[in-house]
Amino acid sequence: MKKNNRNYGNESITSLKGAERVRLRPGVIFGSDGIEGCQHSFFEILSNSIDEAREGFGKEIKVTRHRDFSITVEDKGRGVPLDYNPIEKRYNWELVYCELYAGGKYNNNSGENYEFSLGLNGLGACATQYSSEYMFVTSFRDGYKYSLEFRKGENVGGLKREKVSYEHTGTVTHWRPDLEVFTDIKIPIEYYRQTLKRQAVVNPGLRFILADEESGNTEEFYYENGIMDYVKELSEDKGFTSAQYFETSVRGRDREDKPEYKVKIHVAFLFNNEINALEYYHNSSFLEYGGAPDKAVKSAFVYEIDKYLRNNNKYNRNESKITFADIQESLIFVSSSFSTITSYENQTKKSITNRFIQEAMTDFLKEQLEVYLIENRDEAEKIAGQVLANKRSRESAERTRIDVRKKLSGKVDFTNRVKKFVDCRTKDVSKRELYIVEGDSALGSCKMARDAEFQAIMPVRGKILNCLKADYEAIFKSEIIVDLLKVMGCGVEIKTRHNRDLSTFNMENLRWDKVIICTDADVDGFQIRTLILAMIYRLIPTLIREGKVYIAESPLFEIRSKDKTWFAYNEKEKNDILKKLKGEKVAILRSKGLGENDPDMMWHTTMNPETRRLIKVVPDDMKQTQEFFDILLGDNLQGRKDYISEHGHEYLDMLDVS
Repeated sequence: MKKNNRNYGNESITSLKGAERVRLRPGVIFGSDGIEGCQHSFFEILSNSIDEAREGFGKEIKVTRHRDFSITVEDKGRGVPLDYNPIEKRYNWELVYCELYAGGKYNNNSGENYEFSLGLNGLGACATQYSSEYMFVTSFRDGYKYSLEFRKGENVGGLKREKVSYEHTGTVTHWRPDLEVFTDIKIPIEYYRQTLKRQAVVNPGLRFILADEESGNTEEFYYENGIMDYVKELSEDKGFTSAQYFETSVRGRDREDKPEYKVKIHVAFLFNNEINALEYYHNSSFLEYGGAPDKAVKSAFVYEIDKYLRNNNKYNRNESKITFADIQESLIFVSSSFSTITSYENQTKKSITNRFIQEAMTDFLKEQLEVYLIENRDEAEKIAGQVLANKRSRESAERTRIDVRKKLSGKVDFTNRVKKFVDCRTKDVSKRELYIVEGDSALGSCKMARDAEFQAIMPVRGKILNCLKADYEAIFKSEIIVDLLKVMGCGVEIKTRHNRDLSTFNMENLRWDKVIICTDADVDGFQIRTLILAMIYRLIPTLIREGKVYIAESPLFEIRSKDKTWFAYNEKEKNDILKKLKGEKVAILRSKGLGENDPDMMWHTTMNPETRRLIKVVPDDMKQTQEFFDILLGDNLQGRKDYISEHGHEYLDMLDVS
């Protein structure tokens, strides 16, 4: 009996083994299989050297960016242990470089090794090795030089050991990220520069050297006093208060049933009229999204400055309370915290979620700010005055914006503020046509081909949000969607706090007789077309009901004979034309994208009202329209699979399968 490949039984379950766990799924470990994931793989190796230096072993780390985008990280630590481990009954190099979730940092809460470590998960060195085209590891320790070679996740030749004399112990790791694992390995020099600078900031007295073979430049990053020096550097001597630095150590737990752990907190800040910055670091990792420290800072600063304003009668009568935005506008703040137990939001360590760290940092900042504002009266008065000025300026701008929004329901023209929108000359709405085109290249072609008297062009950059699945906050944060709605002029048919800059719907304010969606005749073009239709369907469906929305058909084929050119919009039309031209020598060209068409062709096929083909979008049955949008763009995954299975063959002539 022939085995059915669609069977799903016990033998169907497989697991990734060894290097495959990283090489086939790099995004799981590094957060991405693109350049961000590749950068994170570098940071894992760098972290090991930083952890050594923070334990007091080595004060210098050198990173070399090679011309072929391979990387060398060299430290002066103790040298990674690679020899035989009698407890594990295996070689340490196997544990470090070939075993995920192995390493010397799991007992950090006991205070023995790496009390405050960047790499807590035991993934770094092994995951980076697995994701490399090659990796060479050299460790100097115990009077020996230990050497390892790996190729595509596999060790070559085992551990080599030779007795040598050396100036200092340490580890040298040279590797090249694998293009079979990452889509891009060309880590830009700016990433190295930014990363090493940040590490110098949060590791006082640790020197980082960056050598770039491509440019031949060598740079050093060093901050003797860490975040205090950095805050002063950011301020560029323009601060109106002195720089403040506080630190503390505490112990606590995130929940009663969780283990107790140790936390160290370092903060530095000053106030500046021209420059503002908020940066958070934890165990030396830059927290792009902050998490616990960000919540602590916002809570503490608002609480203490608001209290100072109230106690000193700074608010006007019935004036609203300050927000953190009013403080942030003039604040330069950097924190560097460490903990023996850390809850990262994910392996890429861009946010931490420890409840105790948040509470401890909030309480600590409140205490220090209260004392600072009491003991430094002159600076406190300056801070109070500036924060109130920021607040009142913000509220004034808000009132102006509300007035503008009210005017939007009138005839105020905001389209001159929309990027790359090209208007037409006539003000007669019954003649005006808006072409929504795909990308800047199509903008150029359509602009040259159009009749500027009555045809306007609005480009969309790439695929817009799926408005059937996105929430209103995301929709009205999308620049391209808001720009499209501004150009339409009629507002939106939904009521939400997120569409503050758009008027309520008024069909009389529509600035166009026809809204024409014009995209390439390929899969991407069809998807962009569908997404624009979905946007109109969700936000301004009356345009569809009133027959104002059209789709411009683009030809799939250009058929040339000796003295004439025909355009075919589908396979059937192509075949019909070829039958008529039977016996004649013809050239059949697959239609290019809109951006590659010459103006005469664009005018003839897409823009000339006499010769173009427009499909009017009119839903005969709104319920059926809703069902189709749900299948194509909504959460009805099974419905989508069933529809494609049943009807997919009907659309094959839309695809270039040659």
